[in-house]
Amino acid sequence: MASDNGCASRTSVRPAAAGIAFDVMATTHTSAAAIAALQAGRLRLLLQAALGTRFYRSALRGIDTGSVALSALPVADKLQPMRQFADRVTDPQITLDGLRAFCADTRRIGEPYLGRYRVWKSSGSTGQPGVFVQDETALAVYDALEALRRHSPRPLVRLVDPLYLGERFAFVGAFGGHFASHVSVRRLQAANPWLAQHSRSFSILQPTAALVAELNAFGPSIVATYPTAAVLLAEETQRGNLRIHPQEVRTGGETLSATMRARIEQGLRCALRNSYGASEFLPIAWECAQGRLHVDADWVILEAVDARHRPVPAGQASHTTLLTNLANHVQPLIRFDIGDRIVLDAEPCRCGCALPTVQVHGRRDDVLVERSREGAPVTLLPLALTTLLEDHAGVFDFQLCQHGVGHWDLTLGRGAAHTRSVREHCRSLLADFARRQGAVDLRIVVHVADALPLGRSGKLKRIVASTRRDAHAE
Repeated sequence: MASDNGCASRTSVRPAAAGIAFDVMATTHTSAAAIAALQAGRLRLLLQAALGTRFYRSALRGIDTGSVALSALPVADKLQPMRQFADRVTDPQITLDGLRAFCADTRRIGEPYLGRYRVWKSSGSTGQPGVFVQDETALAVYDALEALRRHSPRPLVRLVDPLYLGERFAFVGAFGGHFASHVSVRRLQAANPWLAQHSRSFSILQPTAALVAELNAFGPSIVATYPTAAVLLAEETQRGNLRIHPQEVRTGGETLSATMRARIEQGLRCALRNSYGASEFLPIAWECAQGRLHVDADWVILEAVDARHRPVPAGQASHTTLLTNLANHVQPLIRFDIGDRIVLDAEPCRCGCALPTVQVHGRRDDVLVERSREGAPVTLLPLALTTLLEDHAGVFDFQLCQHGVGHWDLTLGRGAAHTRSVREHCRSLLADFARRQGAVDLRIVVHVADALPLGRSGKLKRIVASTRRDAHAE
């Protein structure tokens, strides 16, 4: 049994980055049986590491970690790891207060915490944001999965330029905090000077005209962004405002419908590759040439379960999903309820890869469309609105509903005990943001409710449009 301060000794025997990269390449083309064996072995190692926490020393007392079934272990909801934070990390030097202070400083995005960990936070769809600590081994796993399994729509180009030296990357996203994608971009730019020269990040919080101008000046060959943002870029291209010629678009972070995919590919005139990830495990699944999402099941376990956390059959939609991160030993996430509804496919993919495939029905926040003074449509992205309220108002339990053009209702959860000044601050932030985007004649009402409704995905739908365009209706 490992002691509380045994994190360093456990890390020292874990595989180096080169070994992880080789393993990822080999496992991509191995059999389902070999993947299952790797998964079982890594689960045993994770449970052994988890014994270094007070929570799992108690939860696993008297249990043989070498043979216990995953289904016999306790489920963690989104609030428990934060409420019991000190009892659920293997390094006692990591404290929740220290992490929150670290994340409050946006100048430190991408920097190491305590000199050896990377930190990112999740959105607060449960009313409280999660904070996740990654050690170097976990980061090496994520890097290898992203670099070696993401299927390029240009395989011949990748044969000539496997290291992407000739590409120009644009990440279009939210920069308001220590979010996983933004932290990862900053970390990789710092570690790879050549990448820093050929990649740039662009904020969705700025006015669309400014975003378009910056992208036109940079001229990316690969754009990585959220599906709703990609739709916006496609529409700006069709209007003649955006004049870039990307060779591929990478989407993730939101649910991608078939209608959205078609609009993006037609508007930007290039192929799209989607992915599925979460703050709890960044590269959960990648899209193959057949258009199916393959789970990185050698490093992450997804359990499709019903409302009582019992397994549902393959081919059937789950009530929620339990995630076990096999790579992260410093903050063990075992049977963590991430709230997504998924379908684990019963049939193997025709692409030949034995990694299982999944269909995801995650959060489906709406795009809000208002009008400019001249009557032109003004698009307001859901990720921009939620980031604004989280990072600048400090509210996480909310729902913003558009009741016709120019009329918004912002409902805050009563459990957060929001004051009148907080409510007014939220209203002012939203009004100023919409005005900077070009929207006019906006009326915003802010009030408090006892409870906020969960959507079909099992998550709180936080941005709701009363009249949604087809591209966002799925």
